[in-house]
Amino acid sequence: MIAAAEFLDRGFAAGIDFFTGVPCSFLTPLINGAIVSPHLSYVGAASEGEAVAIASGAWLAGHRTAVICQNSGLGNAVNPITSLNYPFRIPTLMVVTWRAGPGLKDEPQHELMGRITPDLLKLMEVPHRPFPADAANAPAAIEEALAEMDSTGLPFAFIMQKGDVSNDVAKDGGGDEMMAPPARVAGEASDYSGQGAAMTRYQAMELVLSTVSEDTGIIATTGKCGRELFTIADRRQHLYQVGSMGCAAGMGLGVALNTDKPVVVLDGDGAAMMKMGTLATIGAYAPTNLVHIVLDNGTYDSTGGQPTVSGSVNFAAVAADCGYARGLKCDGADGFTQALAMAQKEPGPHLIHMRIEPGSMKYLGRPTVTPAEVALRFKDFLTS
Repeated sequence: MIAAAEFLDRGFAAGIDFFTGVPCSFLTPLINGAIVSPHLSYVGAASEGEAVAIASGAWLAGHRTAVICQNSGLGNAVNPITSLNYPFRIPTLMVVTWRAGPGLKDEPQHELMGRITPDLLKLMEVPHRPFPADAANAPAAIEEALAEMDSTGLPFAFIMQKGDVSNDVAKDGGGDEMMAPPARVAGEASDYSGQGAAMTRYQAMELVLSTVSEDTGIIATTGKCGRELFTIADRRQHLYQVGSMGCAAGMGLGVALNTDKPVVVLDGDGAAMMKMGTLATIGAYAPTNLVHIVLDNGTYDSTGGQPTVSGSVNFAAVAADCGYARGLKCDGADGFTQALAMAQKEPGPHLIHMRIEPGSMKYLGRPTVTPAEVALRFKDFLTS
């Protein structure tokens, strides 16, 4: 058994300073230790997949990261691990608990995942080893994990069993230090609907690019959103998510919390609805340099134009209630122009819900740079 503080200190000495995840009772000492540590940052995520996206953003901003979660949460994390971390070659250390592990009686919902946890990690090509519960072996185990990640550009997992970590941090929840981010007053919701002509996604993106500063990092969600951004202008400060639908906002949060540069997320209605919990996380941690734009065409444009259910969703109001500084709603060029000006004038985070016309540009390109190359140049932009 290793003390949580000792494991965290060993990790910090090796450069791991950003943690995110979702709790498990096995992880209590580790999470509480990360929260109270003066050297570490911890972001509580709404889901394990969101945590992977947040950690990916923090890595792009120059940090070594760790995602901590229960093995049942691997189900939520499969998509970003396989379609974000793998193609973009973004490493993160994972600490995954082993509920219903060998010889351990547990609740019925853990039975199957308990049997397949190591095999699932292997299928996702995530190297793994037992959690270093022996304090004497922890430094070497952490260095081995970091060396593997540096070599492959992929995640590495420690599988933690019950009792591997001692509760040396907080027995009763930790008092004031253990409190969540302070509850934020609901932001202001502004409605600029009915002002100006309707826009396509292409036109809306051109307007965004014409108004943001050159030092703005832009993350575009998967599908035709990223492809149109690439076709309009391929720049090192642009990241095109070619997979991991729903993860653009989480990645944007991870970036924004770790850079002083402005960050814009270009999201879609289908993608935003896939991980609506991320709005709550953004509202709670409230990076002032983040503008989240939901370009809502009411369809899954990349898969044949099937309708989404966004017609009944007011993303601006939801964001404001989640703690964004402001949620702005618009459906025309003049209203979008005003919303962009407002979002860049005042501290964020801001969400702009822009309803646009369905369809995409006629001659639509695909990124000619690989995802790994896009990630490295975006990281260089953020850290230079």
